[in-house]
Amino acid sequence: MFSTIVPFIRHDYWVFRVFEYPRLQKLVLNIILFLGTLLMAFPKDVPGYVVLIGLAINLIYLCYLVFPYTPLAKKQIITTKSPSGPSNLKILIANVYQENRQSHQYYKLIEQCDPDVILLVETNLWWQNQMEAIEQKYPYQLKAPLENTYGMVLYSRLPLSGEVKFLVEQDIPSIEAEVILPIGQPVKLYCLHPQPPVPQENPRSTERDKEILMIAKEAKNCQLPVIVMGDLNDVAWSYTTDLFGKISGLLDPRRGRGFFNSFNAKYFFLRFPLDHIFCSGDFSLKSINRLSSCGSDHYPMCVNLEYAPQAEKKNEIPVATQEERALAEQKINTPTDQL
Repeated sequence: MFSTIVPFIRHDYWVFRVFEYPRLQKLVLNIILFLGTLLMAFPKDVPGYVVLIGLAINLIYLCYLVFPYTPLAKKQIITTKSPSGPSNLKILIANVYQENRQSHQYYKLIEQCDPDVILLVETNLWWQNQMEAIEQKYPYQLKAPLENTYGMVLYSRLPLSGEVKFLVEQDIPSIEAEVILPIGQPVKLYCLHPQPPVPQENPRSTERDKEILMIAKEAKNCQLPVIVMGDLNDVAWSYTTDLFGKISGLLDPRRGRGFFNSFNAKYFFLRFPLDHIFCSGDFSLKSINRLSSCGSDHYPMCVNLEYAPQAEKKNEIPVATQEERALAEQKINTPTDQL
């Protein structure tokens, strides 16, 4: 129960934020404790009943939080059943794990997925050189290879233009680009990989939250269809990601379909949805798939979207309250030298 209460403390220090991640794990543990108490240690006094009631309340609350990411919930973005065509944009995102050397596995993955756009993160010069093998098929590229595990490269077989930016920290890049669909429609792409709030990386979530919310504001004001993608180092249900959705008005294909936990590929009991693709309401979803890990600690994600302006009337567009907009502005306007 303690781990469920801690995330209510809106503090940026990692000790408070890390408990947002294991929601499903907390639910499974709560079910085991609740059933174990009922079957093996049924309460016989007031303190025992207090514990049992507390476990029941915690279980109900966790089920409420998990429900939107189950197939039983309403889908935030509608499904299209039409065959893929010139209005579709298939995207592959993958955190390759910088020290991983199984680049040949990614060639097979790309051939299998056959995406229009590929975003690879944790890419250094070695990975950039290895990926030269796909450049003939994906002639449009934006590259920011780095040795600090925050490099990224973007490949496209569709016309692509844009730039690498450093929004919050001088060594943490992002990419802002426009890709042109075969029907002639430009789509704005934002690619992110901010630092996670963990002691060995950054003890606070301040910088990560600021970068995510800056992009949320830009996406909201953009006149083009928008897609935000990357390893956000934040779970789909966290307070920050929820705020991102409301500020940006972008949709999460996971909602109503499943968790699609992308990290950690090496430990089945510690998996969270960290790799994301969000889109504006003028898209419908053809498919979303978690692919094989290819030696990384992340599973790649492949999402096939269809540009369909009529879908905006059917999609569940999130909306921010005035209080939430004010909070986002406060986080965005935090001076960098105070971070």
